[in-house]
Amino acid sequence: MSTVGNSSTIDWRAIDDLRPLAAATTRARYSPSAAEVDAFQTDGVVHLPAAFVDWVEPLRAGLERNLTNPDQFAFPCDSTTADEPGRFFDSYCNWQLIPEYLTFVLSSAAASMAAAFMQSTTAQLFHEHSFSKEPGTAKATPWHHDLPYYCVDGQQTASIYVALDDISADTAVQFLRGSHRTGELFKPRTFSDGTEYETGDESMVSAPASTPDTDAVFTTALAAGDALVFDFRTLHGSTDQPLTARRRAFSTRWLGDDVRYVDRPGETSPPLEGLGLKPGDPMRDDWFPTLWPNSR
Repeated sequence: MSTVGNSSTIDWRAIDDLRPLAAATTRARYSPSAAEVDAFQTDGVVHLPAAFVDWVEPLRAGLERNLTNPDQFAFPCDSTTADEPGRFFDSYCNWQLIPEYLTFVLSSAAASMAAAFMQSTTAQLFHEHSFSKEPGTAKATPWHHDLPYYCVDGQQTASIYVALDDISADTAVQFLRGSHRTGELFKPRTFSDGTEYETGDESMVSAPASTPDTDAVFTTALAAGDALVFDFRTLHGSTDQPLTARRRAFSTRWLGDDVRYVDRPGETSPPLEGLGLKPGDPMRDDWFPTLWPNSR
C-alpha cells in the first residue's frame, strides 16, 4: 500500500465527460438558516447536526471498499508507520470509482449546501476525501488549511465533512475561527509526519505546530451523520489523543463562482495533471461537474 498520498495507483478519471450524468440526475435542496450562513462566513466553519444521517451506512460501505482494497483505488495513504499504534488511512479522488460516493454527490443535498454557504450561484465538485482512524491511533492531523494543497484559488470554497462515527470533542477536528479571513497561505504538510511540502512559494508561512492557545479554537463532539462545513482557507487539525473507537469521515470539496485554476510552483495534492488549463481559467466542467443548480 502507498504511504504517500500523492502516489497514484489507478486513474482517478473513470468517466470521460461528466456533464451528461450531471444533467440526467437531480440533487436534493438544502436551506440553511441565516445564522448558520453567518457563522460560516464569520468563523469559517459551521456545525450542522444530523445533516446526513441517512447517508452514514452507504458512505461507511463505500469507505470499507477503499480500506479493504486500497490499491484498487486512487491515491491511498497510510500515515501511521509499522511501529505506531492504530491506523490512519486516507484516500481521495474516488467518487467516480466507488458507487456509494457517486450516489452521494449526484443525489444528496451536499451540492446545494455548498452553494448556500459559499453564497455562490453554482457549486462545482472538486473531489472527495475519505478518512479512517482506527482504535488506538494516537496520530495528530497536523494543523493546515486546504487551499495551498490545491490547484485552485478563490474566495468561494467549501469542504463538507460528514462524520461516519460518533466522535468525542477531544478527538474531533479543531478549527481556528476567522483564520480564513487573514489572507495568509500556510505551507501544506504531509499527514504522516507533518513535514512541509516544497512549495516553491516564498509567500507561504508555516502553520502552527500544535493547537493554538486561544479561545478562537472551535471544536465540538460529533454524532454520526453530523456535518462540518468549512472554508478551504480555515486552519484546522487534531490532537494526538489516543482513540478508543473508530473515527471515520467523508468529505466533499466544492468550488464556487469565483474559483479559478492556479498553477502553483510546487507539488499539489491531489496532483491533478493534464488539465489543459491556463491560470485564471475556470475548472473544466467535463471533469469537475457543476452539480448545483440541478440544470443549467
